Amino acid sequence: MLKLRGNHIILRALEPEDLDFLYDLENANEVWEVSGTTTPYARHVLKLYLENAHRDIYDVKQLRLCITSVMGERLGLIDLFDFDPKHRRAGLGILIAEEKHRNKGIGKEAVELLCDYAFDTLDLHQLFANVGADNKRSIHLFKKLGFVQAGLKEDWNYINGRYRDELLFQKINK
Repeated sequence: MLKLRGNHIILRALEPEDLDFLYDLENANEVWEVSGTTTPYARHVLKLYLENAHRDIYDVKQLRLCITSVMGERLGLIDLFDFDPKHRRAGLGILIAEEKHRNKGIGKEAVELLCDYAFDTLDLHQLFANVGADNKRSIHLFKKLGFVQAGLKEDWNYINGRYRDELLFQKINK
């Protein structure tokens, strides 16, 4: 099992016991706008996903990890997606599940750990993140961690009856 430990959090592989947590997050309407989801996930579909979560990133082109406190409390999820080993890049996405855990440094530590893993272990050249232009917290987080805004995608996402811009951030491993 992959386990990355920071000072306050652990990034670990998904386990079958995470089914209820994953079910609640994937079916939270407020998360759908950042995940691109438009329909609810059935519990059995997520169970199948968890049964295959052990598959290698080189095979499935994605790695999803659970963010937990050092005491084991589930705090959120962090992903590498669109993994491209030829060009040595991947997208990075993060979700802290509850408002009470946001703005406490959890996201910062999780992104730092995953960046270190991506650059040092997977030998990636770059990571990118797609962030809604109105998501001030995420913009602040990625800028603080050395990601640079590389682009603006105008009217990129249609959310709640209106188009919204999306920003592209990149971090190059130099």
